[in-house]
Amino acid sequence: MIFQLTCTRCGTSLPFRIRDIRCVCGGTLAVEYDMERVRRRLTQDRLRGRAASMWRYRELLPVRHDKHIVSLGEGWTPLVRLEAAAKSLSLGGLWIKRDEQNPTGSFKARGFSAAVSVAQEHGIRRVAVNSNGNAASALAAYAARAGMEAFVFVPRDCPRPIVEECLLYGARTVYVDGLIHDAGRIVGEGEAEQLWHHVGTLQEPGRAEGKKTMGLELAEQLSWQLPDVIVYPTGGGSGVIGMWRAFAQLRELGWVGERLPRFVSVQEAGCQPIVDAMSGRPHTAKGDSAPTGMRVPNPPDLELVVSVLRASGGTAIAVTGDEIGQARKAMGAQGISSSPEGAATWAAMIRLTADGWIRKREKVVLFNTCHAMKYTAGETEPVAVVRNYAEWAGLGLD
Repeated sequence: MIFQLTCTRCGTSLPFRIRDIRCVCGGTLAVEYDMERVRRRLTQDRLRGRAASMWRYRELLPVRHDKHIVSLGEGWTPLVRLEAAAKSLSLGGLWIKRDEQNPTGSFKARGFSAAVSVAQEHGIRRVAVNSNGNAASALAAYAARAGMEAFVFVPRDCPRPIVEECLLYGARTVYVDGLIHDAGRIVGEGEAEQLWHHVGTLQEPGRAEGKKTMGLELAEQLSWQLPDVIVYPTGGGSGVIGMWRAFAQLRELGWVGERLPRFVSVQEAGCQPIVDAMSGRPHTAKGDSAPTGMRVPNPPDLELVVSVLRASGGTAIAVTGDEIGQARKAMGAQGISSSPEGAATWAAMIRLTADGWIRKREKVVLFNTCHAMKYTAGETEPVAVVRNYAEWAGLGLD
């Protein structure tokens, strides 16, 4: 056994498969590896000589043969230290993981490199996804790379630059009159007739495993000394699930200590099912927030996300659109191109340091999951149009 599936709820083990990754008990089936085999083949010394991509951890990814890997150079994104901000907030260290530097401009490249590779290994030629935007463009790119047909379904308020990106990669792109779960219903209803492979969140085993590499990279970039807190923008939750599994696997290998980071899931007020679940409030499937990756009214396995947050000693927090807007400017002033999702982590950190949940001298990592340009089309205009220096000088902008 190289890898198999194990239920995250009841522990049942099953042979690996790429569809129907729900256990009969209702739990999500996750990939489990032969860790003795991993230990023999993967060492920290061997890692140092490997390519700077997420596939440096290929023993912990569910693809048997390298020839099936579909890659555009994803992963090994910069981890940038923000010394001045850390000092002003009395933190022991503050870093931002710049996953907006992935090939398709977001962290979704990781999940779809893995998912499309798994699909390729199993002979899949047609793939479909429901998405708020970035997953759609990532699938479109990786499907194009693999020579597969891609079908993407996005809410009709999906940012236009992302839609244009999907079309550029050749995906058959459709607006849906509804939210991401409505789009998911369309993909599910069409599976039997269209013979496409559903690669939505937690619908197959690859995406969460690709997201797991964020945690593997973070640990390696910090010399295997994990931070105290990770602040992460959360929609469907596969990133939180994947990183938690990454740290557990590294702990099993003996590469990190027993204490794991506390996770903070950040959502936008108006669509906060994880925040509500953590607080014990009734969950209502509302999507009254901006059209970003955080707008997921019905996470595919809300119980699993909440269990990870609680096991880590973490929390969930909802920030407002105004807080996100201010955070984008604060991050831009430091040279960071941040999407609303990435900026939400900054807003959450400010709130959590102010109220003492993030304590003085703690080490904190924020995840910037997408760059700003996918969300700024038409939002801003230059302050003026000039024909020469004299006209500019006359504006008094210096």
